[in-house]
Amino acid sequence: MSSDQVLGVVLLIRHGDRQGFYQDPDTYTASSTAITPLGNQQEYQLGQLLRSIYLNDSSPSYIHGISTGLFDQNQVAVSADAGGEGGVIVDSANSLVQGLFPATTSYNTTLANGSTIVGPLNGYQYVPIQTVEPDKDVSLEGWTDCNTFNDATLAFYNSSLFQAVQKSASPFLSQLPPYLDGRSVSLTNMWNIFDFMNVNYIHNATFAANLPPTFLAQARALANFHEYGVFSSPQLDGIGNVAIQTMLPGILAGVQNIANASDPTKLVYTAIAYKPFLSLFNVTGVARTYPELAGIVDYASAVALEIRQPSGGGAPAVRMNFRNGTEEFVTYNMFGADGDVAVQTFVDALAPAAINTTAQWCTACANTVDRGCSAYFSSPSSHQNITPVGAGFLGAGLTGAVTLIMFGVLMWAGVLAFGGRVRVRRRGGERRLGSGGGGWGAWRSRRMY
Repeated sequence: MSSDQVLGVVLLIRHGDRQGFYQDPDTYTASSTAITPLGNQQEYQLGQLLRSIYLNDSSPSYIHGISTGLFDQNQVAVSADAGGEGGVIVDSANSLVQGLFPATTSYNTTLANGSTIVGPLNGYQYVPIQTVEPDKDVSLEGWTDCNTFNDATLAFYNSSLFQAVQKSASPFLSQLPPYLDGRSVSLTNMWNIFDFMNVNYIHNATFAANLPPTFLAQARALANFHEYGVFSSPQLDGIGNVAIQTMLPGILAGVQNIANASDPTKLVYTAIAYKPFLSLFNVTGVARTYPELAGIVDYASAVALEIRQPSGGGAPAVRMNFRNGTEEFVTYNMFGADGDVAVQTFVDALAPAAINTTAQWCTACANTVDRGCSAYFSSPSSHQNITPVGAGFLGAGLTGAVTLIMFGVLMWAGVLAFGGRVRVRRRGGERRLGSGGGGWGAWRSRRMY
């Protein structure tokens, strides 16, 4: 077991289970939805798990110097996307921080008359969460109103690869109408198809009983192909990676602050949708090495970027651990390296892709009107295909490496011939941490994935 000292951690966590949800497949304009009690429990119990890993002084991954009882706002920063999925992500963050910083009678004050008052609900800790409104801040939803992103999405749909997969998938898709309640059946609409099936498989007993055994896994494999194609680009600074490009300034700042011994920051937690995970795994090279990660992460999935001080001395390093839903945390190598990556190497590798300002986003997305862009242009103009920051359109420009990853998604899931049976391949060789697969997650059968 590693004897490195954990200096702190940057957490990126998907929201918990929610009700039905629709996204426009061309622009990803989203409908509102609501979290479920299951989603609240998933996030709360993930918070408890993270507490046992990072705030437990007997854990090998204990963050040295962090306050383990009372929340310390000088050490911890929490933010949550308050955009496309309504309050689901903010509600998820509220549930998670209660598992991470539970109620304690230490949250009290002694009055002048000598009496001691404990906070309500037996010392409930009110952890401040910065809500990020997409209309005011582009950082957590870089794809929204991004014209060049929409162009890249259309180019992907028109690519020869997409057309080939659509043709191969057509026998399977033709069997789905009885299970979709009138929804459009096409590969272009695949995310909405999968999400409808997944939500009903979890919450509708009749639907779950009637759905053929392999259909959800097959739909998920196609949705993985669809979403990785939309939220990745061959180029590091390609617009398909915009979901993580706008988050990179915050991620890099968090890593550097934790590595800085004079900075009190110990834990940075950002609550997000599934999309930035796809782009993150692409830009870090993780999806190329582990093609099973080139897809939609489960509810309450978590990336933990640990900043560690090597036991032998030297500069701090970054380690990526990932927990997909209720699975255990697993360590994944980044940038093709074998082991942890020096903080400076991590920063140098990703900084060129970062979109650091609203003005830079406006240029990258060819938007002169929305999300504050009008302030940077003297007069609004119609959408023009100006040269963005590495627009990275797919279509004819789809590289061999990305093509292999996308086919790898389908092959790893065992659903390349979509009318056939599902084959299961187990992942091996990664280092597993903790015991993240607790029995409370039994609501989702792993055989389906």
